[in-house]
Amino acid sequence: MAGSSGVCLGADLAENQLTEIEAARAFAQAIIDTVREPVLVLDQDLRVITASRSFYRTFKVRPEDTEGRLLYELGDGHWDIPKLRLHLEKIVPEHGVMEDFEVEYDFPNVGPRTMCLNARKVFYEKGSHTTILLGIEDVTRQRVLEREKDDLLRQKDVLLEEIQHRVANSLQIIASIILLKAKTVDSEETRVHLRDAHKRVMSVAAVQQHLHASATSGSVEMGPYLSRLCEALATSMIGENRPISLKVSGEGGSATSRQAESLGLIATELVINSLKHAFSENTKDGQITVAYDVSGTDWKLSISDNGVSEPDHVFAQPKTGLGTGIVKALAQQLDAKVETLTGPEGTTVSVTHATFLAKMPRVV
Repeated sequence: MAGSSGVCLGADLAENQLTEIEAARAFAQAIIDTVREPVLVLDQDLRVITASRSFYRTFKVRPEDTEGRLLYELGDGHWDIPKLRLHLEKIVPEHGVMEDFEVEYDFPNVGPRTMCLNARKVFYEKGSHTTILLGIEDVTRQRVLEREKDDLLRQKDVLLEEIQHRVANSLQIIASIILLKAKTVDSEETRVHLRDAHKRVMSVAAVQQHLHASATSGSVEMGPYLSRLCEALATSMIGENRPISLKVSGEGGSATSRQAESLGLIATELVINSLKHAFSENTKDGQITVAYDVSGTDWKLSISDNGVSEPDHVFAQPKTGLGTGIVKALAQQLDAKVETLTGPEGTTVSVTHATFLAKMPRVV
């Protein structure tokens, strides 16, 4: 009786263990089938133990043609890829993982696809056997979109290059026509206005040229940028007989291309204003200084001259000219404030962007 009881008990335990194993297997299969991407479960010899429903659906194969077969034999050998074999046979066993390995292949019944493979080695507490989980993600669409994006970016660069070239040529043509017209008109007042317009067009051309040279970096170093701009302005606007120097100072800093464009135009207008109003024909050792300083997100652009200030030279006056209006409009776009200080030593116009000013508590 005791012997038969022991046999029955052992049989019950074995049946319970078998039931638990089957339940665990069904649970694991349900998890695998829930995953949207195709998944293969391989044994240590890289033989398929099971596969997810998404694998069968994606590659249009049947379980009986997949389970129990070596990975490299699936689909008439289209998974027999040397680099994949290296990863699964050497790298995964040694490191336990394979990530983002891409396979490009013309799969039967599916067509050309780019698949991203990720593998994990599964270790068990008991027993020496291991399994490998192989996840397969179809990234064909993403790679096509990336290539299309790269093509569009290249086309954009070509178009921008063409636009820059056409803008530069157009500005040169406009400047030449204005200068030619200035030589033919009889009115001295009209001639002065035309020459002034010519200088402004040339200054815009200088800004455009320097910005185009810096466009590839995404940001513009203001020190070298203002130096090149002032060199161009000095060449085009200060005659050899005028003893006026134009220099750049300050700690410098960087700005976006859009900000640099506005700052360059502001500097140009203020330099023009100094040349027109700060110095007389008898001026000796005239000097204009362009400075740009940065502190965190705050910055200040200032143009100073040592000339004798005239009423028209004061930017703070209610009635302003074209240049003053341009400066104030550009400063407003930059969320900056324009201030003018005039004294015996000359005039300084500062354009300041200081974000902390708006955050400081008001003192009552």
